[in-house]
Amino acid sequence: MARLTEKGRGIQRMFSEIAPRYDFLNRLLSLGIDRRWRRFAVRQLQVPEKGRVLDVATGTGDVALEIAAQTPPSVQIVGEDFTQEMLVLGSRKVRESDADGRIMMVNAPCEVMPHPDAVFDGVTIAFGIRNVVDRMAGLREMCRVLKPGGRAVILEFSNPQSRLFKASYHFYFRRVLPFVGGLFSRRSAYQYLPDSVLEFPSQQEFADLMLEAGFADVRHYDLTFGIATVYVGTTPS
Repeated sequence: MARLTEKGRGIQRMFSEIAPRYDFLNRLLSLGIDRRWRRFAVRQLQVPEKGRVLDVATGTGDVALEIAAQTPPSVQIVGEDFTQEMLVLGSRKVRESDADGRIMMVNAPCEVMPHPDAVFDGVTIAFGIRNVVDRMAGLREMCRVLKPGGRAVILEFSNPQSRLFKASYHFYFRRVLPFVGGLFSRRSAYQYLPDSVLEFPSQQEFADLMLEAGFADVRHYDLTFGIATVYVGTTPS
């Protein structure tokens, strides 16, 4: 795997430590809404028969498994993550699913992908681009590995626009979430989550980053009052 920066190694260690409780806390802290967000995101893909999809920052494989559920059996999926502990858990979930044999797990960072140019029909990343240290390099790599006309779908937390809802959301995000996360896992990891979300670019700013990275026809969809956003971009034909 490519050499990580000091910040990248710190993020990798954090995810290694929280991996055993990661799925449980995702469901608990989002009240299960994260599953609906992932389903919506995967529906934005356009994958042909015998196509290939790359799920970056796959974690424990939730999006990779959702891709398998929504695509024909001939579609092959690669789940990629830079945290080995997450991949171990994800590989176990894949083996126990109907998608066993369709999903391959790869240990690699987003910024340096071990794939040739133009080999995938679709690329996804859910709640991961926020953790990529060199975000532009990661976006350019996603663009590079897509075939012409291929589609990238990025699901990420965002900041609600409604002033009233934003106040309640920030209270939950900054107070309740770190406290509950700390009861079951590493509190600092669940403090990092709101801090990193609040520092993330606005929807338009991130869409502009995708355009700068080489994507075309970039659009976004806000979900659940703007708590999360799905960005879709296409590689030029």
